[in-house]
Amino acid sequence: MENLYLIILCLLACIAIFDLFVGVSNDAVNFLNSAIGSRVASFRTTMIVASAGVLLGATFSSGMMEIARSGIFHPQLFSFHEIMIIFLAVMVADIILLDTFNSLGLPTSTTVSIVFELLGAALAAAMMKLLMDGSSMGDIMSYINSSKALTIISGILISVVVAFVCGVLVQYVMRLIFTFQIEKAYSRFGALFGALCLTAIIYFLVMKGAKGASFMRPEWLAWIKEHTSIILSSIFIGSVVLFQVMISVFKANIFKVIILAGTFSLAFAFAGNDLVNFVGVPLAAYDSWIEWNASQTNPNDFFMAGLLKPSQAPTAFLLLSGAVMVATLWFSRKAHRVIRTSINLSSSQSGQHEQFGSSLPGRIIVRASMGFNHILQQIIPAPIKKGIASRFTPKELKKGEEALPFDYIRASVNLMVSAILIASATSLKLPLSTTYVTFMVAMGSSFADGAWDRETAVYRISGVLTVISGWFVTAISASCLAGLVAILIFWGGSVLALVFGIVALGYLVYQNVKADSEETTLKESKYTRFDSAEINQILQHDIGLNYQRTVNLYGRTLEAFFAESGSQLRSCKSDSLELLENLNTSRSLYFLMNRSEYQPSKSDQESRYCYYRACANMREVAKGLNTITRLAKDHVANRHRVYKHLLKQDMIVLLDLMHALNAESHLDEINKQCALVSNQIEEMQSTFLKGTMHEEVSVRGVEMYLTLLNLARELVSRYEIAFALREKILSLSKQDTTV
Repeated sequence: MENLYLIILCLLACIAIFDLFVGVSNDAVNFLNSAIGSRVASFRTTMIVASAGVLLGATFSSGMMEIARSGIFHPQLFSFHEIMIIFLAVMVADIILLDTFNSLGLPTSTTVSIVFELLGAALAAAMMKLLMDGSSMGDIMSYINSSKALTIISGILISVVVAFVCGVLVQYVMRLIFTFQIEKAYSRFGALFGALCLTAIIYFLVMKGAKGASFMRPEWLAWIKEHTSIILSSIFIGSVVLFQVMISVFKANIFKVIILAGTFSLAFAFAGNDLVNFVGVPLAAYDSWIEWNASQTNPNDFFMAGLLKPSQAPTAFLLLSGAVMVATLWFSRKAHRVIRTSINLSSSQSGQHEQFGSSLPGRIIVRASMGFNHILQQIIPAPIKKGIASRFTPKELKKGEEALPFDYIRASVNLMVSAILIASATSLKLPLSTTYVTFMVAMGSSFADGAWDRETAVYRISGVLTVISGWFVTAISASCLAGLVAILIFWGGSVLALVFGIVALGYLVYQNVKADSEETTLKESKYTRFDSAEINQILQHDIGLNYQRTVNLYGRTLEAFFAESGSQLRSCKSDSLELLENLNTSRSLYFLMNRSEYQPSKSDQESRYCYYRACANMREVAKGLNTITRLAKDHVANRHRVYKHLLKQDMIVLLDLMHALNAESHLDEINKQCALVSNQIEEMQSTFLKGTMHEEVSVRGVEMYLTLLNLARELVSRYEIAFALREKILSLSKQDTTV
């Protein structure tokens, strides 16, 4: 029996290492997006600063380990055997949930996950305990530390509103002071702003969070508390003087100092607050095993009152955990994918492809906001409106200047406000969700900056609602999944416990060690040339593949339509939407091309334009296909008649002609094949409209048939244009090679 728990403990330790990898992949966005989005420093420099913050911040997280030990349930009511089952169920559920969200590129809260997993597993263990004892289920809540759990959960939920409001207010005030023309107010207020940010960060990060450090002594903490005002005054005055000298004498950009310091502090606060989410449970299991092993008592009779005692995690364990987190920052492609999600949602740029589509709640909120704004504009006096508008006039970019997702002021506010809120919660031993805080601060600051204009607001709001709803789905899923795993282990015994642990570990290894060669990292895209040769290589592969996918999907839609299969048509509709999203992403690459540091030649610029036109044509076909699958699904669902005889046969002949087109052929051959298809469509349409087809067709059937023919015509004609553009890019790339 002793060996069983030792094996479970080893499995938990291994899972914790991979859980750190998965968790940091999810939470890297929290402290990297501002520095990367403002491009205040190179990717490498930003990563080095963040790594230092994570490594040092890990040693300040010791006080947070109490959450996993006794923050959610009463450990003295559970035996050692039951506690180990709870902890194993939590870790198994945690890695599955977090990796799923990471794979989807959605930021979710590791704090929400761990809190609700502990809650779900503890409730399941209490339920099984009461069932075996024959006790009433009314006593189940006595096993839960209700007051502490409610404090933690309410703190997480309130943080959504607090973070958003703080982001809006602070950013609005800072923008009124600095405007978008930062240079004008920089010399007068830059030093004060920088000193304020630095002092606030140091106060909340170091002085308020110092009591959680594993290496701090009581006398050191007492000295800091006694001299707090002197320390802060010295830091503020010294920073003002130093920054003013840097601005006036050396003409330095202190925003680089502020943003990098903020990145360090936010990474520091993240590690101090969130490390418990990844290793708190295994460390609590380790402490439990130490106590039980020393007692030499039956594991079912040894109750874990020892977890109520204050615990100080060993500094060596914390540093090792920090090292794993740092390695994840550098090598996890999933971390880079999640960063792109947050930067995209908070970006000031519009007109590009948005990561999230529109939604009905998003449209309702935008419509209501516009109505409220219209009323507000009627109330505010004209001079005040004019003055405020002048402070929020966007900066005009010089020729060749690259637009940033957000500027230095917003990046500084994001970092400062987030670090202060997180460090404040850490000092109170509340596991505030860093994802909630940083994401909502970023959304609030972008809202105050006017980044949510009429072109982007509905997509940004829909994106925020999607991500937030994902967090709540995480809470429900985490609680249910952890509870289910705990119940299964109680029923299955030690064998099933080992199976769950090994399967979870194997799943993590498979998901995170396997190569993902198709993923593009953040630092790669900026330095890609996107010249004629590279664009030609992209299109040579994509156009033929997209044509085959489109024709195959069109054919599947016809087959499902003729078979009157609603389930197959729903599948076709889903696939057509996926095709449209892929082509949206391909088209958005055109905007990324213009952000490359490579200076394009005239032929490169022409190739990029041709690329955009080719993607736009393919995208229009995908939009039409998405529409026709919906119409076909509704037609069948409403039990309207479908074509059975000559009309069906002609559609099959047309489809065969479309399949016969070889996308790899020479352009002349492609044009001939396209002409054959077009002639077939004209003949079919002419015959149908002249009424020579002896088949009973309703008005709806007529409209459906003509719509199918029009889509086939558009498919062939637009891809014919795309093939011609591909040929043009090929000739441009050959010219560059010759030159």
